[in-house]
Amino acid sequence: MTTKSAAAAAQATVYGYPRQGGDRELKKAIEGYWKGRVTADALRATATDLRAANWRRLAAVGIDEVPTGDFSYYDHVLDTTVMVGAVPERHREAVATDALAGYFAMARGTQDVAPLEMTKWFDTNYHYLVPELGPGTVFAADSAKQVAELREALALGLAARPVLVGPVTYLLLAKSAPGVAPGFDPLTLLDRLLPVYAEVLADLRAAGAEWVQLDEPALVQDRTPAELNAAARAYRDLGALTDRPQLLVASYFDRLGDALPVLAKAPVEGLALDFTGRAAANLDALAAVGGLPGKRLVAGVVDGRNIWINDLEKSLATLGTLLGLAERVDVSASCSLLHVPLDTAPERDIDPQILRWLSFARQKSAEIVTLARGLRGGTGVISGELSVNRAALASRTASPITRDPAVRARAAAVIESDTRRAQPYAERAAAQRAHLGLPLLPTTTIGSFPQTPELRTARADLRAGRIDADGYEERIRAEIQEVIAYQEKTGIDVLVHGEPERNDMVQYFAEQLTGYLATQHGWVQSYGTRYVRPPILAGDISRPAPMTVRWTTYAQSLTGKPVKGMLTGPVTMLAWSFVRDDQPLADTARQVALALRDEVNDLEAAGTSVIQVDEPALRETLPLRAADHPGYLAWATEAFRLTTGGVRPDTQVHTHMCYAEFGDIVQAIDDLDADVISLEAARSHMQVAHELAAHGYPREAGPGVWDIHSPRVPSAEEAADLLRTGLKAIPADRLWVNPDCGLKTRGWPETRASLENLVTAARTVRSELTDS
Repeated sequence: MTTKSAAAAAQATVYGYPRQGGDRELKKAIEGYWKGRVTADALRATATDLRAANWRRLAAVGIDEVPTGDFSYYDHVLDTTVMVGAVPERHREAVATDALAGYFAMARGTQDVAPLEMTKWFDTNYHYLVPELGPGTVFAADSAKQVAELREALALGLAARPVLVGPVTYLLLAKSAPGVAPGFDPLTLLDRLLPVYAEVLADLRAAGAEWVQLDEPALVQDRTPAELNAAARAYRDLGALTDRPQLLVASYFDRLGDALPVLAKAPVEGLALDFTGRAAANLDALAAVGGLPGKRLVAGVVDGRNIWINDLEKSLATLGTLLGLAERVDVSASCSLLHVPLDTAPERDIDPQILRWLSFARQKSAEIVTLARGLRGGTGVISGELSVNRAALASRTASPITRDPAVRARAAAVIESDTRRAQPYAERAAAQRAHLGLPLLPTTTIGSFPQTPELRTARADLRAGRIDADGYEERIRAEIQEVIAYQEKTGIDVLVHGEPERNDMVQYFAEQLTGYLATQHGWVQSYGTRYVRPPILAGDISRPAPMTVRWTTYAQSLTGKPVKGMLTGPVTMLAWSFVRDDQPLADTARQVALALRDEVNDLEAAGTSVIQVDEPALRETLPLRAADHPGYLAWATEAFRLTTGGVRPDTQVHTHMCYAEFGDIVQAIDDLDADVISLEAARSHMQVAHELAAHGYPREAGPGVWDIHSPRVPSAEEAADLLRTGLKAIPADRLWVNPDCGLKTRGWPETRASLENLVTAARTVRSELTDS
């Protein structure tokens, strides 16, 4: 096909779409099902309606080929585990008895059965359920979900392409099942898994699929020759199948590197590649391997992870170059649109002049269609769209919102001593022990307590004007009183105020900092039914006034025990926001750090002796390629130290991280120079404690003993056993006792029971230590 004919054939498509619905109907239906208020059939009906609405919406805007199979009740990796029959032994009876209830048991656990481990999906804030595999794993195809959803789309008269997690990525994301001897590599199961994928592909072809997309994002990470050979073998074998649809292998989030020639040579009919951000290097790399002659290329030129409008002329230039490198070039986003909100239209509180800078899933779909039209018919057919786009881009560049000279001058004046505490850790630790007087194995929580319906109602009533500020604050004071009294009664050593005034750990601060924008409907899935509204970082950052001092000092006035000041760290403020793309992240991080430094200093001046600066996103923001790690970790750890570097030696600085693979960043954790770190460890059975020990981590740590993302209540003995495991790696004088994460999503009954068991466990093990 010539370049001209390749352009004429260009189509618009996407890899995936937000699942929740415009009013988060899916969340409400699932949580209703969990509580027994919604039947399984009603939940399935809601899901069917949402899928159909998404497909119709995509088709209406001009998307030529809609995705199927990307929809999930909880997680698409968990769906893949079901599809390949890799249900863990402890969940098989429940799945066989009631497939839907068993599915949610794998995700959330039950009182008697632990869930699958959960961690971050590459460098995003989406969480997936980690497959558990072992030498004895027997795979079996179950394509019912994938086939049913394809048939739904086809019945609407739409061209549809099923999207599956690819076999290599699935195995690379897996971990050894409990009880499997160390050293097992799930990738050794590839030859056992490929026939299952072959069966699923045959089923999809029989159901009417012309194309199937196999997602292999794990190949954008550094891969060994053995892993690359496995990818080559997988697609050699799948490509050789005769009973299959055409195969489109997709990869995204970064450049493919050595995996690109492997996929380019594979006997598949197409590749879908990311050409945004760090992945822009795929353009030259694709040319270097000779392109994709005779194949389909789906070009991800619209950023699927951020919310800024596309530079249409720049994207058209990229597409024009790609036309000479493939038989057919289609247009898409860089990845699934799962990672952005649904629609800008309901955002009434954002200035229309700013709103035109933003592009959510519906707007991105329209951008993709516009680019495909421009590719087919030339720029003349989209001249109106190009003119509007140029004006919006120019408006953002010229806006005074984006630049504050005072903020930039302060950031430029930072010197190295600003990013270091004046005293070494040993001196600080002695001062803190004398000042705080804590027992061995001190107990604490991570920050938030349950956000009750009454709290959410009070917040909604305030927004709607049904109560005034005085009435709202009275409710917050009452909640803080209850939380402090409960912690004192339970025997917790370092208290928190419970954060009843906070809607979200990032949004709360963003709403009080200049340079941030807040949305009202910009929900994005974090995991399961947990949705967040990431704020939008649009301009230079400063703190006009204290943000947390008032409620922290009020809580401290109610008790003689120390109450932690609770802040969200600069890296997490960036990672869980939609960040500006017009300056380096390091520059933005420094601005946020300086704003938070002011808050830390004000908390200390107000008498707060323990200050926690949470950085759960430090690991998730780690670039996917090792070559990019040093630069990122240098500015990320510096930003944390800039936040905390001005406090006295007897002020104890904590940080917190959760639901990530910490082994990759132990040195960076050390470089933060926090006095105490708390980390998620319950699902991974204290793995992180051993990682810290192997590194020689010299400070205090609290590996979690309660998995708060499951509704089950751990017994006191279970928590004590985890503590005993932790003590094998961390000395007793440096070990803290705490949950994995904040308690915002839990209910009060399970919170009370679990915290009381946690305190009992700490006392039991403390007694064992003093008696020995």
